[in-house]
Amino acid sequence: MRALIFGGATEGRTLSQELAGLGAAVTVCVATAYGKEEQGEFSGVQVRAGRLDEGQMCGVIAGADVCIDATHPYAVEASRNIRAACERTGVRLLRLLREESGIPAGAAVFSTAGDAAAWLRDRPGNILLATGAKELWAFAGLGGQRLYPRVLPLETSLNACAAAGVPRSNILALQGPFTQELNEALIRQFHIRFLVTKDGGQAGGFGEKAAAAASTGAQLVLIRRPEESGLDYGAVLEQCREMMECR
Repeated sequence: MRALIFGGATEGRTLSQELAGLGAAVTVCVATAYGKEEQGEFSGVQVRAGRLDEGQMCGVIAGADVCIDATHPYAVEASRNIRAACERTGVRLLRLLREESGIPAGAAVFSTAGDAAAWLRDRPGNILLATGAKELWAFAGLGGQRLYPRVLPLETSLNACAAAGVPRSNILALQGPFTQELNEALIRQFHIRFLVTKDGGQAGGFGEKAAAAASTGAQLVLIRRPEESGLDYGAVLEQCREMMECR
């Protein structure tokens, strides 16, 4: 079986290795060189790095027996393009969904980063942004001095911080995962009043962030996941196994 995985998240890496171990020929597509580095090398798994539009995806997907969308829960545009490319090529698509977290009591919940920023505009206090570099633009209007973005240690992340007016002394360029204790230490060190995050599930350290906010008295601000349908990890793996047995 030829399996194509659009990954970049923990589940995609794990699934690629399991399928290769079962004898599938696996290709993993990741958006960046950093994603390729995170994917690592594994026998039977080829890795392709670079962002693809829908047309380019069609060329990559064609010829695969199954395409698995294991991108981040908030990668809406990528998932939309993957779905469209699979429909155009007639390749079976499986969407691997990360388990959602429960919303902690007292959390301020919003549909978009822009909505969260609007709510924060008239509420003073430092903000720890644990949303990634892509959403920084939405918070730029709050004033860079208030913002403490935790981003990957990449040049693109630093450029996004600079574009949002964030002083270099406020940039937390770190690679996770992060423990509750480290989250608490950052909140206290930088006098954080608001912790803004997405629901990255267990793999994204959401529980540790929520617990740190609760223990320090910081207000948790949650950007809700986009609604979508799909399968959990076990169901995706089982369907792939069934496909391999039928060949």
